[in-house]
Amino acid sequence: MSLTTIGIALVVYAGLVLFLGVLSTRRSSTSPEEYFLAGRKLGTLVLFMALFGTNATSFVLVGVPGQAYHDGVGIFGLNAPIVALCTPLTFLIVGIPAARMARRLNAVTPAELYAKRFASPLVGMILFVFFLAYTLPYMVVAVKGAAVTLDRVTDGAIPMAAGAAAVITVALAYTTVGGMRATAWTNVLQGSIFATFLIVAIVLIAHSMGGVDVAMDRVEAVNPDLLRVDRDRDIFEPRAWTSWALLISLTVVAFPHMFVRLLAAESERALTTVCKLYPIALAALWLPPVLIGVWGAAEFPGLEGRESDQIFAMMILEHLPEVLAAIGFLAVLAAVMSTIDAQILTLGSMLTRDVLDRLRPPTGERDDSRDIRNARVFGVAIAAVVLVLSLTWGQSVYGIASIAFSGYVTLTPTLYLGVTWRRFNKEGAIASVLCGNVVLALGLTGVLPTFGFLPVFWAWLAAIAAAWLVTLRTPPPPATANFMAFGFRKG
Repeated sequence: MSLTTIGIALVVYAGLVLFLGVLSTRRSSTSPEEYFLAGRKLGTLVLFMALFGTNATSFVLVGVPGQAYHDGVGIFGLNAPIVALCTPLTFLIVGIPAARMARRLNAVTPAELYAKRFASPLVGMILFVFFLAYTLPYMVVAVKGAAVTLDRVTDGAIPMAAGAAAVITVALAYTTVGGMRATAWTNVLQGSIFATFLIVAIVLIAHSMGGVDVAMDRVEAVNPDLLRVDRDRDIFEPRAWTSWALLISLTVVAFPHMFVRLLAAESERALTTVCKLYPIALAALWLPPVLIGVWGAAEFPGLEGRESDQIFAMMILEHLPEVLAAIGFLAVLAAVMSTIDAQILTLGSMLTRDVLDRLRPPTGERDDSRDIRNARVFGVAIAAVVLVLSLTWGQSVYGIASIAFSGYVTLTPTLYLGVTWRRFNKEGAIASVLCGNVVLALGLTGVLPTFGFLPVFWAWLAAIAAAWLVTLRTPPPPATANFMAFGFRKG
């Protein structure tokens, strides 16, 4: 692909998202609730595209094709059905009561919500620390995916360092200017780009290869194992599959950048409608990347390790006209930016409200303009850290994402019980988060045996056990607590 074509595509795309960011500026600076949550007024369409766009990362468009290249069509069954069914279910059982509680407690960030729920700044601080610890590598996944693709489509003319810097800079620009409203509206544009492109791409690539049957025959000839689910292969072994199913089904609701979008919903009805549309959209999103990765194994055999992260770009360049290939590159950028913008905004808001505000003297007054200004500064700092990590972290996109996903899952017992169980107390929440993460760390480093399961399986069970045991063995929340303000029923 010529640099001229890529340059034009980049300029047009950057211009569009920056324009949307500027349009959002007027209202974004009026209050923290407006800047961080778009005034809690995301309607059904924008909310759906904001969630869908944020959920569709370079993990799907770069990591999944790269993994399917090695492990075949089973990657679809390993991920897509579970994600499509369980993700919207978690939105319903966690997201709706959390959004209701956040409105009543005037909470803006996930960590702030639980700090107020438990009347414990320590709970909010601990949640923030782990949200940060797992969101940074997930941001690295996004940036690496875009940088790898840009390096490939330009044949090295735009190296990974320059590509990563460009992606982060553009996302940072419109996010810091327009806040949540800017990220939500750009997600409508970005989601439309990559969803439309994936449909067009899979049809045209199949046609270029002689049809779906011919493409599959070529895979059969090169590596027939890619068209079968071999349970002897580690990733498909029943215990590993069960562990991964747990991980992939629970992790999305624990993404702070997804959770905060649930808090921004205009109404429970809008959120319920989104959950009905989500399964179809996610299942359709996963199929093309898996097929492209599998067909790529026949087209470009011999890629080893994280070299396969380039297979999406390689197949686009091989089979699509230059103009469509440029749109394909934009599809990856759209997926990346629709995630990283939300992550920058959410981490910035938590750093401001859950860290700096805790350091302010008790008699100090909240300065809304200062909160927004600090969040913008933190956004720049976070972007710089992610840029450095994306250029130095050598693991594959799929591998880095797996670590981040595992960490998020350890937080789900606290996120769920905190909005559904009135007896749940701060001691149980702290024990749950800490125990889950200790077990996860010991499992990932090989200190604890996992008996064929992934470490996240035992970490999740430990988090649940600690939540229940510690809560039941410590005093309940004060009898005078206004549970109706928390969204619980009396009795």
